[in-house]
Amino acid sequence: MFEMMPFTRSRGMDLYRPFRDLEELERSLFSGAGLGGFQTDVKDTGDAFVLEADLPGVKKEDIHIDVDGDRLSISAQRSSGREEKDQDGNYIRCERSYGSFSRSFDISGVRSEDITAAYENGVLTLTMPKQTTAVPAARRLEIQ
Repeated sequence: MFEMMPFTRSRGMDLYRPFRDLEELERSLFSGAGLGGFQTDVKDTGDAFVLEADLPGVKKEDIHIDVDGDRLSISAQRSSGREEKDQDGNYIRCERSYGSFSRSFDISGVRSEDITAAYENGVLTLTMPKQTTAVPAARRLEIQ
């Protein structure tokens, strides 16, 4: 059974990595998927995967979706348009995050040429049809 997972690069087979958990924690904290990044949901609809990414405040033209082999990358840029400042030119309060965000996913098992994308109300939706596996036709063998 195929599951859609975030794309990670492996450096070969490491048999002994005592600090792997610390590295994974660091990666999760600073990868952009946590604070300041964007979150995704992936649904399996049977014949396709549907990925929904929350990108509030991002303009459609600032979202880029790239497919490179078995990797799909979503990148977005959110710009600050806020002008509310104090007399020194500083923000009085700024809690919204701005900048570039990126996530990558392993799409092996997906027909990449048939992926469709839509963006509405701050949610990017990708529909990714699954590859179909050819089931050999039943046949009877002749005995020689």
